[in-house]
Amino acid sequence: MNVQLPAVPTAASMGLMPCHACNLLSPYTLGGLPCPRCGAALHRRKPDGLARTWAFLASAVICYIPANLLPMMTTQSVFETSRDTILSGIAYLWISDAKALAIVVLVTSVVVPLLKMMALTMLLVSVHFRSAWRIPQQTRLYRLLETIGRWSMLDIFVVAMLSALVHAGKLATIIPGPGALAFSAVVVLTMLASLSFDPRLLWDSLDANHD
Repeated sequence: MNVQLPAVPTAASMGLMPCHACNLLSPYTLGGLPCPRCGAALHRRKPDGLARTWAFLASAVICYIPANLLPMMTTQSVFETSRDTILSGIAYLWISDAKALAIVVLVTSVVVPLLKMMALTMLLVSVHFRSAWRIPQQTRLYRLLETIGRWSMLDIFVVAMLSALVHAGKLATIIPGPGALAFSAVVVLTMLASLSFDPRLLWDSLDANHD
């Protein structure tokens, strides 16, 4: 059963817009001018936010495939040269009795980016169809995406630390592979997509349904 939320006064309904930097409410007539409090440019909604979010998200989805299929790092030693992808590295950690680390890498490198892209897609589709379904929960989901986004860089940090340690020991050489570049692109693009998305558009959909 679709439960309609009660109509309540909003900043938009009163002709006010919050500053994206300090949240000061200002009238629409100040749109494009500096915020009286912090000096940031005032916009009712992020300019071209949806278009930029779709562009960053589509690019992240494209990069996600090579990020998991191409080698994350290449290890060169006097005995052999091996190329490991994210998934092969997870499998190696698992069979090496480092199951906890394998789970951490799996979650941060595979699961989290995928879920983040799926969640952003759901938010964009919701705005596109002006859906009023569970808008408070969708807003909290967006805040969660912003919070966990930074942890997706953990795998890149692991590669960097391994490279430094192995070079220090002069036992072998670890070279970041093309998968590391693609994975970094996924992380950066999803972060940019989250920053470009304006969650206030979700509430605009609610106002439209109440008109």
